[in-house]
Amino acid sequence: MENKRKHLELIQSVITRMANNSFMLKGWAVTLISGIFILSEQDTDKMYFLIAYIPIIFFWGLDSYYLLQERLYRSLYDKVRQMEEDEIDFSLKSTVQEFNTEKNNFSNCFSSNTELWFYLPVAVVCTGVIIITHI
Repeated sequence: MENKRKHLELIQSVITRMANNSFMLKGWAVTLISGIFILSEQDTDKMYFLIAYIPIIFFWGLDSYYLLQERLYRSLYDKVRQMEEDEIDFSLKSTVQEFNTEKNNFSNCFSSNTELWFYLPVAVVCTGVIIITHI
């Protein structure tokens, strides 16, 4: 039982790291977008505001990738949880092909509630700031 517990702890640490990466990306996205707006106030070109959408899309995609990895490792955790002690091999292989479910694909992660409820409001706020500053 000790091997199983150690393997599950190892997988859990990877899941925690992926969740932490996702949290950090959200913070970096807000910081970078705020910095772009501050810099664009001083620039004479009003199209500079549109650059704010680039980090939104980039961080949304990267955050979705980390969410996909987290989901794959959760599937691996569930698989290891159901294994017998003598089957434990300490493998951390977790691929989309191995855990091919509807939930474990990039498009599902990209449109998940946690991603939509963060990045869509950020995009809407950016659009509002652009509209307000160009009136």
